Amino acid sequence: MLRTTIVALAESGTVKVILNFADVTEIDDDGLGALVFCYARIVNRGGALKLLNLRPLHMNLMVLTKLNTVFEVFADEQDAVDSFFPDRAVRHYDVLEFVEEQEKSTGLDPPK
Repeated sequence: MLRTTIVALAESGTVKVILNFADVTEIDDDGLGALVFCYARIVNRGGALKLLNLRPLHMNLMVLTKLNTVFEVFADEQDAVDSFFPDRAVRHYDVLEFVEEQEKSTGLDPPK
C-alpha cells in the first residue's frame, strides 16, 4: 500500500513527503525495501522524502543499515515541514546524540 501511494503521489507531482512513524511498531526487510523504493521514486521526481517520529528501535535499524545517511529524520513535525523551505531554521535529528543516549541507557561503553 505504501509503494502504491508513493507512486501515485510522485506521478501527481507531489514530491515533498513526510512519513510519520508514530504508530509503527516494527520495520522488517520488506519495510526497509519499501522505504528505499519510495525514497528513490520521490527523489527521481525531484523531491524529498523525510521520516518523522522514529522509535529508538527504528533508529538503531537505520544506523545499522546506514540508511541514516540517506534519510533525513525528524522528531518534531514542524521541523520536518520547515525542512522543505530553505529560509526556515531546521533542527535535524542528531543520530550521534541518539547513539550516545542509547549507550548511556544500556551502560555500554562507546566504541574506541
